[in-house]
Amino acid sequence: MLLYLRLLKESLSFAINALRNNKLRTLLSLLGVTIGIFSIIAVLAAVDSLDRKISKDLSSLDKNTIYLMKYCFGPSEIPQWKREQFPNVKYDEYIALKNSLNNTDQVGYQLFVSHESLKYDSKTVADVNIIPSSFEMVDVDGLSFDKGRFYNESESNSGTAVIVLGYDIAEGLFGTSDPLGKNIRLYGQRFTVIGVIAKQGAGFFGDSNDTSVYLPANFLRRMYGDSDAMTPVIVLKPVKGVDMDAYKAEVAQKLRAIRGMKAGEMDNFFVNVLSGFTDFIDGILGTLRTAGIFISIFSFLVGGFGVANIMFVSVKERTNLIGIQKSLGAKNRFILFQFLFEAVMLCLIGGVIGLLIVWLLSLLLTNLLEFEFVLSFWNIFIGAGLSIFVGIISGILPAISAANLDPVEAIRTGM
Repeated sequence: MLLYLRLLKESLSFAINALRNNKLRTLLSLLGVTIGIFSIIAVLAAVDSLDRKISKDLSSLDKNTIYLMKYCFGPSEIPQWKREQFPNVKYDEYIALKNSLNNTDQVGYQLFVSHESLKYDSKTVADVNIIPSSFEMVDVDGLSFDKGRFYNESESNSGTAVIVLGYDIAEGLFGTSDPLGKNIRLYGQRFTVIGVIAKQGAGFFGDSNDTSVYLPANFLRRMYGDSDAMTPVIVLKPVKGVDMDAYKAEVAQKLRAIRGMKAGEMDNFFVNVLSGFTDFIDGILGTLRTAGIFISIFSFLVGGFGVANIMFVSVKERTNLIGIQKSLGAKNRFILFQFLFEAVMLCLIGGVIGLLIVWLLSLLLTNLLEFEFVLSFWNIFIGAGLSIFVGIISGILPAISAANLDPVEAIRTGM
């Protein structure tokens, strides 16, 4: 055992000296491996960061949450022209489902509308995400508050002119002063601020609660009626542990009954489950990860071929030294390990540099974009493992050729 440890130590020492004595060659060889590791790990880190961001943004929502509307979250077999003829869900349907569905924790109603500007005295905040909704959405969306409260059932049903501000909106309009009880203008009307949502951070899907405001949906319905400019959605949150297939079937059956649809008639609505949407996103991320790795492998292969080429040159240059070592009693395995360790060390150093570049880049992008890029321990392990693997593959043939040299012929060739 001690003999093999000494062999490994001496082989490693020879490899390090060889790399140190050929600095330019070592640097050029490192570039290929560094670029390869950087490409692969950068792709993995970017996809993992996106995955983590999506999971964080959706963490407050139950993945079994259902969005009942005329549009589909993902691809659909129904032709687009047919989908465009589907009617919007209605407020009366929301009330009917709320009163008739079983195994349901919350049923909410929300309108998708265009962005607007908010005004307070001389200050204006533009491009604000407006979320007209019923009072249940505070629980459906899992909102927490920095100040104040959400509107209650009475205010929601009557369409009272009250508003709940996102953190950034409140800061932009009021600065450090207390916004509660103040009046702001939206849609040409005065709204009383009753709450400020706790800071959430940038959202992957664009709008976040920080740049959004909530107001009673019935306020807009009272002003504009059920206008086509607003897309309504009924949001259903089932109780935990429910059979989702049976629950979806019950939701569809109830809405069909409310709309008086006949048996055999195609559904003119979509029962979108949030988990299906997340699975769709996961599929896209998986495809991006696979495509990125597949493309990056080519640059990695180029780096591996470069290392193998350099190792063959190194064997040729040191043929005389190999012959002398073998004539003095060096075993074939000593020569083999000497060159193999040189290739592994070369690739490992290149891999470490590649990982370091990814780490520095992730820090830079995190600070510039307010998006958390994460280089996980697993990605570091993959990068180091790939570096060692490529070093072994690239160095094994040159190492075998060096180990099998005849000492007499090696000395004569060197001379």
